[in-house]
Amino acid sequence: MSETPNIEQETTTTFGGPVVVAVALNGDQVGSGWGRAPRVAVATVDGATFRSWEVHDVRWDVAHDEGGEGAHHARVVRFLRDNGVQVVVTGHMGPPMQNTLAKLGIRVVLGVIGDPRLAAIDAANP
Repeated sequence: MSETPNIEQETTTTFGGPVVVAVALNGDQVGSGWGRAPRVAVATVDGATFRSWEVHDVRWDVAHDEGGEGAHHARVVRFLRDNGVQVVVTGHMGPPMQNTLAKLGIRVVLGVIGDPRLAAIDAANP
């Protein structure tokens, strides 16, 4: 079971329908770091139901140190935009990436551990 997420970034966004959630993965658990996640699940969540769950081998653990912070952030932003992500769930994310996602209107849920599917449902239904 996942623990209650710690919502670091305040938001007044209400979705009113399916929500696209990206969850950093480390094995079968929520990953501890967003920027170095080897895999990310992208889920479309409608209430407590998954319309989709796709795992992407993003390899950000390898790409993180290639080309500098700006290039890495651009890769991450492109991935999120390409997948229509509205909420990101992870254990940790650095302040520069938090600021970038805030500017894009993407809600960030930090401090999450445990089952990634439960975490996605929790994040989609704040």
